[in-house]
Amino acid sequence: MLHTVAIRGYRSLRDIVLPLAGLTVVTGANGTGKSSLYRALRLLADCGRGEVIGSLAREGGLESVLWAGPEQLSGARRTGRVEGTTRSGPVSLEMGFASEDFGYLVDLGLPQMAGHGSLFALDPEIKREAVFVGPVMRAGSTLVRRTRDYAEASAESGRGFDKLSQALPAYRSVLAEYAHPGAHPELAAVRDRLRNWRFYDGFRADAAAPSRQRNVGTRTPVLADDGSDLAAAIQTIIEAGFDDLQRAVADAFDGATVSVAVHDGLFDLALHQHGMLRPLRAAELSDGTLRFLLWAAALLSPQPPSLMVLNEPETSLHPDLVRPLASLIRAAAGQTQVVVVTHSKGLLEFLDTVPVGEAADQDGAAVEISLYKDLGETRVEGLGMLNTPPWDWGKR
Repeated sequence: MLHTVAIRGYRSLRDIVLPLAGLTVVTGANGTGKSSLYRALRLLADCGRGEVIGSLAREGGLESVLWAGPEQLSGARRTGRVEGTTRSGPVSLEMGFASEDFGYLVDLGLPQMAGHGSLFALDPEIKREAVFVGPVMRAGSTLVRRTRDYAEASAESGRGFDKLSQALPAYRSVLAEYAHPGAHPELAAVRDRLRNWRFYDGFRADAAAPSRQRNVGTRTPVLADDGSDLAAAIQTIIEAGFDDLQRAVADAFDGATVSVAVHDGLFDLALHQHGMLRPLRAAELSDGTLRFLLWAAALLSPQPPSLMVLNEPETSLHPDLVRPLASLIRAAAGQTQVVVVTHSKGLLEFLDTVPVGEAADQDGAAVEISLYKDLGETRVEGLGMLNTPPWDWGKR
């Protein structure tokens, strides 16, 4: 399980270190940084897939996502005036996590020399990476470290480091290049964990939505991000013998049941409701009903990821569906670590969260992280010097 996530220099996340529980609910007003936190977690996951450079490019490049305020806000908080200052550190976007076994840190910056006439001069570079054990990166707990094009791993003797490469391309992660289970199991473990994370950012429900179409079905233990394999995912859950799905559907829709029909080899969803002479196909379902079934398929995965992140799952759902949705989330949190980003006060109530400042006294509780803005910076209510998890960014 992840204990800590840290982001520095991404949009409004100037420097934030968050504790994570088995179920963590992130809330706050519009513009407080919830979406930035969700996107930053996706970027961190992209490091394991070797896609972080392309993901940043699609967001407009590194310079467009960097923290836009002054490097330090202590003067602004003292005087009430925000003024530019001389930069003392390098331009960077840093992300990392610490877990029960391994931690990971990546530092992205602007290229020093992309090449004469290169059209990739604005592509970010990976300046630093580290894999470590324990809650904080320390010299003695670091297993693999990379500085620009030079990478090294701790020696088997336990003394010093052995060179991995002195010509590692700045756009390639050490996770992608050297994560071989036989040679470097710690890199493989971190890479596989990041690749295993799942993100669900709402689902389309329009007439042309992928989940409304009939599709070829194969065993699908994990729902696709766009829900295109909904029918196959539902059938996989049914054949796995999970009763939670039918209970959730019956609870949400007055005793209804769900099944999957096959027409000419194509899978299609069927919702059976009391009083109806025939089941409703996915193409006929209301937007809210379809979205609830999509969330059910995602949350009841027979092959749960190590981390599942849900962005505003209550969107377009009737208030009566919030309680069954909360039940699904709690059931998922019993099998995997879940982070929920939400505006819904009702969802918070049904999830029975406790504020992060009180979480230390209630072991195992769902934790609420409430964000707010201070001089443009995202901060956390109730999180201060005494209860913020330890973290060390190190230096280039």
